[in-house]
Amino acid sequence: MKFLYDLLPVILFFITYKIYDIFTATAVAIVVTLLQVFYDYFKNKKIDKMLLFNGATITILGGLTIIFQDKTFIMWKPSVLYWLFAGVLLISNSFFEKNLIKLAIGKKIELRKVHWDQLNNATGLFFIMLGFINLYVAYNFEEDTWVNFKLFGITGILFIYIIFLTLYISKVSKK
Repeated sequence: MKFLYDLLPVILFFITYKIYDIFTATAVAIVVTLLQVFYDYFKNKKIDKMLLFNGATITILGGLTIIFQDKTFIMWKPSVLYWLFAGVLLISNSFFEKNLIKLAIGKKIELRKVHWDQLNNATGLFFIMLGFINLYVAYNFEEDTWVNFKLFGITGILFIYIIFLTLYISKVSKK
């Protein structure tokens, strides 16, 4: 259910784009994301960090898209967000010895430190790659293709990555 909640702004962006245009869709995504931020705060008295990153990114780049009527900003938004995630993962592990992947799922899975580090680094590199893939599609295909890719392509790629992570974890987990 959380997965659908997290995807809600993207789904509504997609639907609004198909009915109206990229600028209206961007406005809807901004509003829905900000509503999620407020809901998260009032429900939990704190805001999930990933939601906060996403809220800030969509508000800034989406706002620039609307103000300047330039779709380039919103097309960069997924890449910027993925690169922020990658940077946080890689920097926190390398310089602060905080493995965020282990912090997220470590209570459910037991792995050696080397495997947690591999998972963290692989995930960071995956998000860097995903950012470049997004830009490739944004600059080499029609706007409609990019919008379809944003919902279906990126979601599919994330599912495939999760499958590979699961297989890796099952292979190296302590039994």
